[in-house]
Amino acid sequence: MVNIRLITRIESIRSISSLNKQQLTKRIAAANHSIPADLVIKNGKIVDLYNLEIFEADVAITDGVFVGIGEFTGKTEMNAKGRYIVPSFIDSHVHIESSMITPDQFSEVVLSHGTTTVITDPHEIANVSGTEGLKFMLDASAHVPIDILLMLPSCVPATPFENAGAELTARDLDPFFSHARVLGLAEVMDYPAVMNGSESMIDKLLTALKYTDQIDGHLAGLDKKAINIYRTAGIRTDHECVTAEEARDRIQRGMYVFIREGSGAKDLRSVISAVNVNNARRFSFCTDDKHLNELIEEGGIDHNVRLAIQHGLDPLLAYQLASLNAADCFGLRNKGAIAPGYDADFLLVDRLEEVSIHQVFKSGKLVAQNGSTLSTDDNNNDHKLNEHITNTVVILNITEQDLKIPILRGNKANVIGIQPNSIHTKHLIEEVSIENNEFICSTKLDQLKIAVIERHKMTGNIGLGIVKGLQLSCGAIASTVAHDSHNLVVSGTNDKDMMTAICAIKEMEGGLVVVKDDLVIASVPLRICGLMSVKSYDVVYEELKQLNTALQQIHAPTHFNPFLTLSFLCLPVIPSLKVTDMGLFDVKVFKHIDVSAK
Repeated sequence: MVNIRLITRIESIRSISSLNKQQLTKRIAAANHSIPADLVIKNGKIVDLYNLEIFEADVAITDGVFVGIGEFTGKTEMNAKGRYIVPSFIDSHVHIESSMITPDQFSEVVLSHGTTTVITDPHEIANVSGTEGLKFMLDASAHVPIDILLMLPSCVPATPFENAGAELTARDLDPFFSHARVLGLAEVMDYPAVMNGSESMIDKLLTALKYTDQIDGHLAGLDKKAINIYRTAGIRTDHECVTAEEARDRIQRGMYVFIREGSGAKDLRSVISAVNVNNARRFSFCTDDKHLNELIEEGGIDHNVRLAIQHGLDPLLAYQLASLNAADCFGLRNKGAIAPGYDADFLLVDRLEEVSIHQVFKSGKLVAQNGSTLSTDDNNNDHKLNEHITNTVVILNITEQDLKIPILRGNKANVIGIQPNSIHTKHLIEEVSIENNEFICSTKLDQLKIAVIERHKMTGNIGLGIVKGLQLSCGAIASTVAHDSHNLVVSGTNDKDMMTAICAIKEMEGGLVVVKDDLVIASVPLRICGLMSVKSYDVVYEELKQLNTALQQIHAPTHFNPFLTLSFLCLPVIPSLKVTDMGLFDVKVFKHIDVSAK
């Protein structure tokens, strides 16, 4: 039986259902040379991602769609002056909230770097505000200059080992699948629930499969048995590969692999060697979580392409991964190629290997040039904020006594070992400094205290641990960006500064702070669910630069991002040792453990 509801939704996404008789007649006439095309690009080098070759011809566009390749006349004709004509980029998997700006501001930033379509998973905001968060993201991304398509969060909360601000069941998700810009079910990260066939997970998978076959996976650190289980469950993709071997295993079993290069997880260098001309169509690029400053300074998917080429990938394959492959994976059949009938989303590039973007076109219109986004009437910055979105930091009164970590058996402890530029951690067992049977921070040993404070339901939960590798010499840092439940996380060299940071976060309704000598020396307020700013991206960018200056005052490391690292120390689905509001968590055995070690 044909699912009419599904067909209608997909046609809407592909801009087919709105096509009328007059428009179709006009496009055919332009393709047939009966009338001039709206726009013709001449003297360009077309990058053909199907045959993996480059050739020269005119490109004709009418009504924002490519209508022909060959020799054409147009109402407007543009001289590409020998530049390359390539499809614009598609980000296969991104959490917009990680940029700390709203969808309209995010769109302006990535558009100037050549990305015109993103597949986003709003599970960050959903973990804070549930369906209200999903509604906000759909509304806030409705009138922006890029196509923002959504995958519905599958794991809210991510695990039962922490407290989030909401819970989304299959029944909660069901109504959203009929939305025109919803593609499917986002990364399924609760592997035990899939493996054991938990009723709630099965319900979510079956609900998704009523509407679509688009279900994303999350196979961090999992073996071939897990791949079999995920694929059998209908899960098609993974973005958690950290080695070429892992990527090949997933491709072998029919998965798509999204090669990630974000802020916290930089996997491209170690995975890209898995790509070859035979299997390349099963790979694409994603950023997953990327901070605003890196999006501005190095780019998004354009950076992935550039880096892949630098590490030996054929340039044409790199561009294929950045557009056509992602479009095919998600069934976006009108995107990802310079070909008749496809959306005219494309770039003019000066130098192919350097990804030097001269101009960006969306639906045949020039939207960015020389690294700057042009003004657009479609951009709507009028966000409707209610208390479900802004009043999200609610915690009980806390004292320094609540931050004490008892060490009752000898002087050895289970310690979280940071791995720079990775969201994976080490499980260390080390001797620690103690006084009155309590852990004492040691900057000499680089052993600092970390606390995760539940901030959604006033449970009073405070999970405590010891972290090595943050390298602060004084002060404290705190944030409400703490994957995936986004409780308040704080780490520091002393309890007093940690308390000052906690109070500052509570007062500004979420955000990031740096504290030194009991004073807040920099902050980035994030009023929207403690995740996103209400300010424009350029203002937030300046705040982040001030935050980085403040980090230097407490001698934080510069070879990795301390705040991004801190945010992932709370994620109990990525090995090995993490901390949640319920305590220290061993991901490999999926249970909480004592800080004291035997």
